[in-house]
Amino acid sequence: MPNEFEAVAKELITQAANAKENFDVNYEAYQDNIERALLYCINAMFPGYTRRPESANPDESIQAHYLQAAYNCLRKTEVPVEKAMELIKKIPAVQSLLMEDVIAAYQGDPAAKSVDEIILAYPAFLAIATYRVAHEIYLLELPVVARLMTEYAHRKTGIDIHPGATIGKRFFIDHGTGVVIGETTTIGNDVKLYQHVTLGAKSFDIEPDGSLVKGIKRHPDIGNNVVIYSGASILGGDTRIGDNCVIGGNVWLTSSVESGETVLAKPSEHIKLCKI
Repeated sequence: MPNEFEAVAKELITQAANAKENFDVNYEAYQDNIERALLYCINAMFPGYTRRPESANPDESIQAHYLQAAYNCLRKTEVPVEKAMELIKKIPAVQSLLMEDVIAAYQGDPAAKSVDEIILAYPAFLAIATYRVAHEIYLLELPVVARLMTEYAHRKTGIDIHPGATIGKRFFIDHGTGVVIGETTTIGNDVKLYQHVTLGAKSFDIEPDGSLVKGIKRHPDIGNNVVIYSGASILGGDTRIGDNCVIGGNVWLTSSVESGETVLAKPSEHIKLCKI
């Protein structure tokens, strides 16, 4: 039996060697360093969110420790020096956005008892914090690093935000499980989503050779001060939801909505069954 395992292992090794040009990454170490970089960035903005970095220098601030640790992890994934440093320099601006997100969450949820509860207990905080960091990396043209960060948050929270999406200030996702926000989505300021909202694509355009057309606008635009309730699906790159709209639960939308409108799904029908 051991010889059979070894025979299969040799086949795997041979195939990997032949495909080395396309698959030449130590996936476990690569992913681990990216996730560590993310968490160190979040800890720099909110010290103690997870843990102190290893080998902290007592002569420097804890924020500097976290930023240095994040930089070191990014460099281990072969992120260029200038891009790793550019991300570090953007962290204060990301922190400012996140502080507004946290306040919006506290003000928008009557169940929230404090901003500390938002940071420590709400899955949306991790998802949005991860998105804010990953989006800056996406803008640095490091899409795989950015995507691995948001997939970490996706696994942890059930909230799937593509790092390419553009999201404004004071963003809040209540509950959050099952939320999907696609790559070319744009979201304005003061927007609130509930669980199982999808901001997605319709059917994809096809090239003559049968492959999918890439690099085009596929996801909707959401204006300012919009509330989207649970289970709503808003699809398509030419779909725009105007400012000050309310989209009700379980609504299916593939067309635009004018500013100030409320869209509701057809009310449930109540049926009284006859006793047999």
